[in-house]
Amino acid sequence: MHDPRSPDADASADALHRTIDAVWRIEAARIIASVARMTRDVGRAEELAQDALVAALEHWPATGLPANPAAWLMTTAKRRAIDHLRQQALHAREHEALGKDLEALEAQYAPDVVDTLVAAQQDDIGDDLLRLIFTACHPVLPTEARVALTLRLLGGLTTAEIARAFLVPEPTVAQRIVRAKRSLSAAHVPFEVPGEAERAPRLASVLEVIYLVFNEGYAATAGDDWMRPALCGEAQRLVRVLASLVPGEPEVQGLVALLEIQASRLPARTDGEGKPVLLMDQDRARWDQLLVRRGLAALDKAEQLARAGLAWGPYALQGAIAACHARARRAEDTDWAHIVALYDALVQVAPSPVVALNRAVAVGMAEGPAAALRLVDDIAADPVLAQYHWLPSVRGDLLAKLGRVAEARVEFERAAGLTRNAQEKALLLARAGG
Repeated sequence: MHDPRSPDADASADALHRTIDAVWRIEAARIIASVARMTRDVGRAEELAQDALVAALEHWPATGLPANPAAWLMTTAKRRAIDHLRQQALHAREHEALGKDLEALEAQYAPDVVDTLVAAQQDDIGDDLLRLIFTACHPVLPTEARVALTLRLLGGLTTAEIARAFLVPEPTVAQRIVRAKRSLSAAHVPFEVPGEAERAPRLASVLEVIYLVFNEGYAATAGDDWMRPALCGEAQRLVRVLASLVPGEPEVQGLVALLEIQASRLPARTDGEGKPVLLMDQDRARWDQLLVRRGLAALDKAEQLARAGLAWGPYALQGAIAACHARARRAEDTDWAHIVALYDALVQVAPSPVVALNRAVAVGMAEGPAAALRLVDDIAADPVLAQYHWLPSVRGDLLAKLGRVAEARVEFERAAGLTRNAQEKALLLARAGG
């Protein structure tokens, strides 16, 4: 039988679906956040937002792309939320008490006032997004669940995309997301921005999630890829949103600085064959200067906030360390003494064996490999570092600089045995081969 669809029609349909996907990726978090404010249930809000997406996929191919696709999706999702609230009221036999509120909601979201409504509600949407960020990253959830739920609700990633990014089976990610929603509901976590007393630890949780997402993209823990730039991009987008919502937090500005400057190096972190290139060997002309400027501007804001009496935390200090590298036109121009001083401060506010190891690397560049090796050997027995491949990698590098080649080879081989990333393993084995 002859297929009536022409190649042009297929191309048009594909273009429309790509447009829908793009709109959804951009607007999903705002839609879910706004609906969650109505339903007080993040899981239900996501379902209703997904219903709106399905409706778009059903209607737009026939009716064409609406003038304001984002407003169409928002309105459709909120109408479904109204229907959901009505059903809840009926089941609870409270529909009379809620009837006037529902009628007001229906009038509020009438199609002829959508554009005006969307423009007028920008502040509300910002508040809703902030509520959603603090809810998805609530400390009641384990870290893996916070990461998965944040990427799903705020990053707009599908379960399959999250699974591919972290090399985890798709059913595992799906279970984490389902359990996270149930846990939030069971714990009666309110859909709200925490009060001042609770905000600091909750904000730390939010920043940790974004930081973990970026780090997995910047240096993948496992698999064949050295980097996963899409995850870096999602983390940058999330931290930019957060910075626009809470501009007066130095740690948020510090994380913006850190991620933007680190991301600026992505084009230079591999060579023409896709092999890893370490920081000191990178062609700095390939660093993205727009991202560098964004990062330095965020660090300036963090410094201004510090002068106003707000202390720097670990992300602002790490952002300052990244800025030292960004300001050096050549690797040999790096101000390692200042980096050591910044690590001294970081050890005070966020002490850990990993921070101490990174500080030792900086000491090695500032004072020589012998001084650094003594520091590394002092912390080598810490159980936290037992399976951390960066420890033998650092020891190998220091030993090689001291001319202790055979010992360095052993350390590089041990590091290669600990890493689960194929590209990093190849790099370490190449260094072991000398």
